[in-house]
Order: sequence, then structure tokens, then C-alpha cells
Amino acid sequence: MKASNLIKFIENGELNATLAKIYGEENVQAQKERYLSAAGEFLSYYGDIETSIFSVPGRSELSGNHTDHNHGKVMAGSIDLDIIAFASKTDDGVIRIKSQGFDEDAVNINEYKEPKEADFFKSSALIAGMSRAFENYGATSGGYCAYTTSNVFKGSGLSSSAAFEVMVGNILNYFYNDGKVDNVEIAKMAQYSENVFFGKPCGLMDQMACAVGGFVYIDFDDTKNPVIEKIPFDLSGAGYALCIVNTGGNHADLNEDYASVPYEMKSVAKYFGKEYLRQLDKASVLENVQVLREKCGDRAILRAIHFFNENDRVAKQANALKSGDVDSFLKFVIKSGNSSFMYLQNVFTTKNVQEQGLSLALAITDSVLAGKKCAYRVHGGGFAGTIQAFVKTELVEEYRQAIDSAFGKGACHVLRIRPDGAIKVF
Repeated sequence: MKASNLIKFIENGELNATLAKIYGEENVQAQKERYLSAAGEFLSYYGDIETSIFSVPGRSELSGNHTDHNHGKVMAGSIDLDIIAFASKTDDGVIRIKSQGFDEDAVNINEYKEPKEADFFKSSALIAGMSRAFENYGATSGGYCAYTTSNVFKGSGLSSSAAFEVMVGNILNYFYNDGKVDNVEIAKMAQYSENVFFGKPCGLMDQMACAVGGFVYIDFDDTKNPVIEKIPFDLSGAGYALCIVNTGGNHADLNEDYASVPYEMKSVAKYFGKEYLRQLDKASVLENVQVLREKCGDRAILRAIHFFNENDRVAKQANALKSGDVDSFLKFVIKSGNSSFMYLQNVFTTKNVQEQGLSLALAITDSVLAGKKCAYRVHGGGFAGTIQAFVKTELVEEYRQAIDSAFGKGACHVLRIRPDGAIKVF
């Protein structure tokens, strides 16, 4: 359908049922306006051509803070904040993406086939990396133009970059591969793109959760064939809301902080002749603390201890949700948060100890919710950005007011878990 006709299609409410399924009935009008705005921008930039619509959600890490990059276990959920794209297939071998608020990226995928250090941390590198990953997989890549808009706010720990990578692959999948490439494979390609072309040594959890969707438990012991299990759990039905608190911090200058976590964990593994911590056990580390202090440093040991404890917690939390034991799940959330603060040490950056938005948000949250069968922890990569709170429905407004009074109106986001990952909307 051409862009102008697609606009009329949306205006007439013919996409409403799909929007209700993705975002909830109460959000249809707001999403309809959002989609119409994006469609108009696409028409303005690229003309009245055949157009398709795509959506990829952000994700919320529910358990397993910084475990995936050492082949650990995680649990995550896709959320109703997403990146949407209006896109059209082209035949010139160039992927053009105009993202709201940014200059257009134009990547000639026939020429940009190897990573360029000068392009590290640029979105153009992610696009080139995804195209190359499709080719490496044996799938087809090609050109297209797209306009994207995202409400997965940057620096949120909700994986805006992973959603973008998966979106690039999602469009390639439907335009050139009839949608036959499994979303699990697209997630792996997105990790390759971020690691090799973007220059960031991330794990696979963010991309996998964005691509697969719903509540998902993932065991990365074998990263080529991760164990993926969807967990049928209704958070709102259990009487809880998932609140993400945006403290206003930004992840832009924290790449070294993020990279230090897997590097230090793997330095401990390396001492034992292993590549990653999943190949070890905590007892071996504790028995060799004295020499590890000299070889790796104290923080590396603490981060290794966090990994082993957190990995055990993930499995227990997944089992708790599968059996409907919400109380046990929440107790482990609190323990995960304490471990991240004390052992993993990713609640603030040592580059600027005066700025501790996450620490402050956790303190305010504790003052409001302690002893009320709620739970809270650092969210995502940490160091800046967001915390996560599981709040009883009847306490949400009180909590929202306390958070917004400290961090500004709209700082507390109340989210729903959406069942679908990367999809073609129309």
C-alpha cells in the first residue's frame, strides 16, 4: 500500500485492532496519532511509495544483571515501549534510515562489509553490521528506506540500541527473506553487529528479549543454541505493576564502565584457563582469593561472586513465577538489587561520584515501599539511567508521586509486558 493510502487506512481506524493487541485498548488513540505522524514523515522524506510498518519492543530485564556476557542465565520481558518503522524496499543497495531527531544514515551495504574503528558507536555501523550478519548467516540483504520513531528512551536500560539493531534485521527479514529468519537468529545477528561493527562487547540478552517478546527465561550456557523458555505469567493479574524510574542519567559516556564488567569477570575466568565464568564455580574462586586479588583485583572478584549468586537466583525466580509464587520472586529481586549495589557495583560511575541518581531513586523507593511486599533493583546495564520496581497496584499512584517529585513529572513509567517481539505490523 502506498504511503498516502496507508495514512487513510490508519485514519479510518482499520489498524485499531492491531494497535490494541500491541499496546492495549486504552492506548489505541495515542498510538494511532503516533503512527500517523510517522507515516507523514516517511511520506515527506521518501515519497508516496509502497510502504510497510514494523515494530520492535524495548525490554525490561527482570533477573540476571550482567550475567549474559559470561554465558549466564537471565529473565526478561518485552514492554509496550517500542521503535516503529515505516519502510519501503529499494534496489540500489543502500539502507537509508531517518530516525526522528537524528540525521539520516545512508549505508551502501555493497561497500561497507568490514568493521571500521572510526565508525565505532555510530548507528551506521550497526546498520552495516546487521547487513553483513545476514549475509554471513546465508540470508539475503538489500536496500531499503525507513523512517523510525522510538519511545524507548535512550539511557533507560530498556535497550534502545538493541531494539534499533533488531529493527534493521526485522525489515531485512521481511523484505528479502519472506520473514523466514527466526527472531532468535536475528538477535544473534544483532549481537554480532554491536560487538564487531559497533565496538561494544555486549551480551545477547537485550537483543534476544527485544526479538523474542513476552516473559522469557534464557540460559546462555551454549550461546549458539541458547535455551529459551517463555513463561506464562500475568503481572497485572497478580496485582502488580512494573515501574521503570528514569533518573535522567545518560549512558552516552559510560562505554568504559559497561566494558569493565565483562572484562573483569572474564579476567577471573582467564586465571583458571577458562574463557568465561560459566565454566567455573564460586568455590574455585573463593579458594583462590589471595592470588586473584593480585592478578585481577578486588572488584573483579566481587563481580565474579555476583555472577555466581545471580545465576542461581535467575533459575529460582523463573521457577517461582512458573509456580505462581510471587512472594519468592520479589524476595529474589531485592537480593539481586543488593548484589548489584555491593558486589557488581554498577549503581553509579566512579567517574562522577557526586551524581548518584540510581542510588537516590533506590533510597526513595525503599522509603515508600519497604515492608509492603514490593521489590526494586537497579535496571539494565546500570551506572546511570533507570531502576525497576514491582509495585502493588494500589500503591502505584503514591509511588509515582514520590518519584516524580524527586526526578520530575513523568519520571515514573508504568509499563505492560507485550507478548510479541519483532513483528511486521502491516
